[in-house]
Amino acid sequence: MERVDNILQHKKYRKYLKKNKKAEKKRIFCKHDMVHFLDVARIGWIMNLEKGLEIKRDVVYGAALLHDIGRHKQYEDGTPHEKASAKLAPEILRDCGYTEDEIKVMIEAISRHRDKTAAEEENLIGILYLADKASRPCFSCDAEKLCNWKKDKKNVGIKY
Repeated sequence: MERVDNILQHKKYRKYLKKNKKAEKKRIFCKHDMVHFLDVARIGWIMNLEKGLEIKRDVVYGAALLHDIGRHKQYEDGTPHEKASAKLAPEILRDCGYTEDEIKVMIEAISRHRDKTAAEEENLIGILYLADKASRPCFSCDAEKLCNWKKDKKNVGIKY
């Protein structure tokens, strides 16, 4: 997974990770950090295998690693983080060796990872949406009672 390793070492990617960390320093809810990104990637990969979608592993991982990379922009200026992430990701993906066709698919998935209609899609868009939601460990969260997620949306058990 050379291209994924390239993302992890990319100068701008690391810069955005630091910005997210700083922006969420006092956040008591789920954070948008490497733990979350890897959880989404691994769950997305499992879903891909279970559904037999045959999406390349480094495409699933690449989209997951970048889906919330613009979260700091939401704190800074109110830009929805899915839009900010979709704007920041292409340069990183190009630098890391992804093709323009792969980038197009990955950016659409990143930009729609908060779109509820994405859940119905049998492709990277649907996988990223579902994996993002499934990655939250509500069952062990100290702030669960304060969280504004609806009860039926919270993860009270482990699926993946």
